Amino acid sequence: MGSFNWKEKSKEEWNNRADFWSARSQSMWDHGSRKDIVPLLDKHLDHRATVVDVGCGDGYGTFKLHTLGHEVMGVDISEEMIKLARTRLQEVPFQVADVNQLPLADKSVDAILSINVLEWVEVPATALKEIHRVIKPDGILCVGILGPTAGPRSSSYPKVFGEKSINNTMMPWEFFKLAKELGFSLVDELGVYKEGVREEHHQDLPVVLKQALSFMWVFLLRKVGE
Repeated sequence: MGSFNWKEKSKEEWNNRADFWSARSQSMWDHGSRKDIVPLLDKHLDHRATVVDVGCGDGYGTFKLHTLGHEVMGVDISEEMIKLARTRLQEVPFQVADVNQLPLADKSVDAILSINVLEWVEVPATALKEIHRVIKPDGILCVGILGPTAGPRSSSYPKVFGEKSINNTMMPWEFFKLAKELGFSLVDELGVYKEGVREEHHQDLPVVLKQALSFMWVFLLRKVGE
């Protein structure tokens, strides 16, 4: 099978997807699956909060936070994504960085935004511990995790043949269990559903079943004060 370097494979895949992603990102953040995320996060931030967008892609979500007056920074493992982000927004710092090794001091930021990132790391617990390290006590973490109905999960299909991919298959409930164990408490959450799933299909279900129908589940968490 040969060696599989997760970090290098992740860089390669996201570099290759950068233009494809960028062609769709504005629509996703303004009108699509990500449209409610920035308003959800902003509702829980103080004025001019320091926010780092981890896995920022082409930077459009970072840009939206910037327009709300926050002090923002974007990081992504993909050099091509960061090139696109810098083109979009020269006045915001963007940097190539791995979520497992963030270029940030301990307890230095008010909030982290990380959407559809932790499903694509080799060891989610390692990445979330690093995120926890850089958030101030009582700071905010907003994470989006792909639900069971999300098409991008198909990238993990090679595992049925014993092959590796950069999708670790973590489910929303697994992320939440991990987050609680590492010292985060739930403040708010929202479900994103595919077209065809209507509110009456899920409104009376317990959260775990709502998550089972979701395209993505967004968690708004607070780091328990230290």
